[in-house]
Amino acid sequence: QVQLVESGGGLVQPGGSLRLSCVRSGSIATINDMGWYRQAPGKERELVAHINSVGYISYADSVKGRFTISRDNAKNTVYLQMNSLKSEDTAMYYCWQNIRVSSLTRNAMDYWGKGTLVTVSS
Repeated sequence: QVQLVESGGGLVQPGGSLRLSCVRSGSIATINDMGWYRQAPGKERELVAHINSVGYISYADSVKGRFTISRDNAKNTVYLQMNSLKSEDTAMYYCWQNIRVSSLTRNAMDYWGKGTLVTVSS
């Protein structure tokens, strides 16, 4: 039974930094893609940072040079380091992973955390 739990959100001033964490529990077979999404009020959900199945990392243009995604496989954890935060970064941030939970099936499933709220304001 796979579960993703985010933490690290909160209130920060413009120009500040936060590090989000996503911890996975439960047994799995393989992890394919993973990343961080965000959704602001009245906006569509957008992918801000992505690691594909072979480890290639990409970012949304709006966060390039400011955000860094990383993972610690030993801790079953993926991070999002956010620097030079702007008011437009205010959103609910969601951890996402595409996972095969069993080697007996060809199908992978998308798993989502419940989100952690980031508010950037003076």
